[in-house]
Amino acid sequence: MTTTAHIDTFARDHLPPRSQWPDFLFELPELQYPDRLNCATELLDKAAAGPFAERTVIHAVTETGPVSCTYRELLARSNRIARVLVEDLGLVPGNRVLLRSANNPMLAACIFAVWKAGGIVVPTMRLLRANELRQVIDKANINLALCDARLRAELETAAEHSAPMRAVVCFNGTGPGSLEAKLEAKPAQFTNVDTAAEDIALIAFTSGTTGAPKAAMHPHRGVMAMCDGWPRSILTPREDDTFCGTAPLAFTYGLGTMLCIPMRFGAASVLAEKHTPESLLATIQDFRCTFVATVPTFFRQMAPLAGGYDISSLRRAVSSGEALPEATRRQFRQATGIELIDGIGSTEMMQTFISHTPERARPGATGCVIPGYRATVLDADGIPCAPGVVGRLAVKGPSGCLYLADERQQDYVHRGWNLTGDAFTMDKDGYFYFEGRTDDLIVSAGYNIAALEVEAALLEHEAIAECGVVGIPDEERGQIVNAFVVLNPGYAGNWQLAKALQDYVKSAIAPYKYPRRIEFVAALPRNEAGKLQRFRLRAQASAGAPARQGAEILAQARLGA
Repeated sequence: MTTTAHIDTFARDHLPPRSQWPDFLFELPELQYPDRLNCATELLDKAAAGPFAERTVIHAVTETGPVSCTYRELLARSNRIARVLVEDLGLVPGNRVLLRSANNPMLAACIFAVWKAGGIVVPTMRLLRANELRQVIDKANINLALCDARLRAELETAAEHSAPMRAVVCFNGTGPGSLEAKLEAKPAQFTNVDTAAEDIALIAFTSGTTGAPKAAMHPHRGVMAMCDGWPRSILTPREDDTFCGTAPLAFTYGLGTMLCIPMRFGAASVLAEKHTPESLLATIQDFRCTFVATVPTFFRQMAPLAGGYDISSLRRAVSSGEALPEATRRQFRQATGIELIDGIGSTEMMQTFISHTPERARPGATGCVIPGYRATVLDADGIPCAPGVVGRLAVKGPSGCLYLADERQQDYVHRGWNLTGDAFTMDKDGYFYFEGRTDDLIVSAGYNIAALEVEAALLEHEAIAECGVVGIPDEERGQIVNAFVVLNPGYAGNWQLAKALQDYVKSAIAPYKYPRRIEFVAALPRNEAGKLQRFRLRAQASAGAPARQGAEILAQARLGA
C-alpha cells in the first residue's frame, strides 16, 4: 500500500485480510489514478479553479423557493467547514464523520469538507432512529457528526449512549452553536490533505434488510471510479447538463448521480429534500433538466402525468434501485419518447456495473457489463453457467467489496469475484437478465419461481399500479407465491378481482407460478431511495395479519389452489 495520510488508522486497521479482497482491475486509461489522490481536489477544487468557477453546481428546491450556488461558492463553504472540523472540532485525517441530512447544499458542502480534511464520510439515511444510528456510531467508531438541525433529536439520543461520539454540530439552523455561526470567522481557503488513492474516503452502510447492516468501505480512487466508469461509457454527460432525481446522497447511487458525477463533468444538479412524481416532473420542467434518475415506481407513476409538463429538455432517464419491469419501460417510452436506461450496482461495488445505452436496450435485459468491469454468471460450484442458465452474478473491476470488520466479507468475495447476491442469466450476446435476488427465489412444490417474473406479469394488467411478490411458508408446498397489490383508481380490491388477476397471470406465464394469495394494499413498503423492502412484505405475510396502511385494515383475498 502507498503511505497513508491517515493519522487515525481505524479504517485501515479494520480492512478485510488481503486474502479476502476482490481482484481490482484498472484496465482503462481513465481508471488509472495516481498514488496520491483526494477526490475533493479532483471534483471541486480543480473545477472551481478552472472555467467552471462561476457555473452553477447546485440548484436547490427549498420551502422558501429555489436557491443555487456556483462551484466557487461551494468551494468556499466547504473550505470553511473543513476549517471548523480541524480547528474547532479537532478532526485528524482518518477520523470518521457521520452526516445526517436530506439532500441540500449544506450536506453537499459537508461531504467535500470532510474529504478535504482527510476524514471519512459516513452518510446516514434521515429515517434512521436512535438505536440504528447507535449501531452506525459504534461500528465505525465515530467521534464527530454534522447534522441537519431538523434531524438532531434521534442523533443526540444515540450519541448519549455511544461512547465514541464527542461532538454533534447542527447546520441549517440558527444560534451561536450552529455550523453556520462557526463558519462566519473562518477564511475561505483550506489546504486539502494529501491523501493516498487507497485511503478510505467513504463508509457506506447497507440498508440492513437482513441482520446487522454491513459497512462497505471505499477509497478515494473508488469515488473517482464511480465518476469515470459508468458515466463515461453509458451516460455521456456534458458540462451543460442538469441532473435531478430522487436518490438520497446517503446512498452511493445518490452520491454519484446527484452530486459527484455531475461535478466530474462540470455539470449541475438539482437537490430536493423530498419528491413526488408530480414534483419531479415540475423540477425537470422548471430547471430544464437533461438527466433524471429514479426508481421504476416513479417512472411508472410519472408516465401518465408527463403530458402535463414541458420535459422537452430531458435527454437521459435512468432507472435503478430495483428491476425495471418491461411494462414500465414501454409505458414511459410511449408517454415521453425516451428509452429508459436500466442498470444494476450495489453499495459494495459503489457504482453501476451492468447497463446499456438507450439504443442498445433489449427487452427484459438489464444490459451488458460496462467497459472497465468484467461480469459472469456462476453456478453453485463457482463455474461459469451456460447461456440462459440461472446462476449467481459475479463482477470485478476498479471498485469492490471491502467490509469494515465483518465476517460476511468471505461470503461476498469468492476467488476474486464480487458475488452481489443477485440471480442472473446471460445470453450469447453478453446481455444480462435479472432473475431476482438469490434469497428472493420462491420454491413451491419443487418449482423455482422468480418473484420478478410474477410481478412483471401482474403489472401488465390494467388494474395494477404496483405490486410486490414474496414467498411465504406453506405446509403442503413449502412456499406459496404471495402478491401485494396496489390498484389504480377505479378498481376495488375484492375476491372477484383477485381471481381475475390469478387467471391473468396463469395466461401470461406458466400456471404454477400464479399468486395463490393476493393482498390489496394502499402502498408498498419502500426505503428512502424508493426500493421495495421485500423483507417487510415477508414478515407481514408470514405473520398472517391483514395488510395495513396506518390503522386501516385493507381488503384482502386469500385464495386456495
